[in-house]
Amino acid sequence: MTTTVSISERLEQLKDYINNGRILEAMEEFYADDVVMQENSESPTKGLAANVEREKQFLSIVKQWNWTKWHGTAVNDGVNLSFVEYSFEFVNTEGETVVYEQAAVQRWRDGKIVSERFYHG
Repeated sequence: MTTTVSISERLEQLKDYINNGRILEAMEEFYADDVVMQENSESPTKGLAANVEREKQFLSIVKQWNWTKWHGTAVNDGVNLSFVEYSFEFVNTEGETVVYEQAAVQRWRDGKIVSERFYHG
């Protein structure tokens, strides 16, 4: 997909998908087929299909999504880079409320994320 939409605009669209619980749809819309995603220093997961499966595994433990809060974003269109800091709360399938805080570094190509690394405690 070649686009003239800025990374800032795409990032706002991505946040809207997530805010509305459209997480798997967001992956199809905003992530490249060859995306590489990584949690902290764990081994990266390569390819959209593998990352969608990884996300489905995470979502399988979510009984109810309560909220997502965006604490900050930064974008550098010149080097196709964005940073996001956010937190979210959900109730897992065991009835426990979980609050998660993380930051992500995203590298973009043609309006899609090709690399995303998450940093969390």
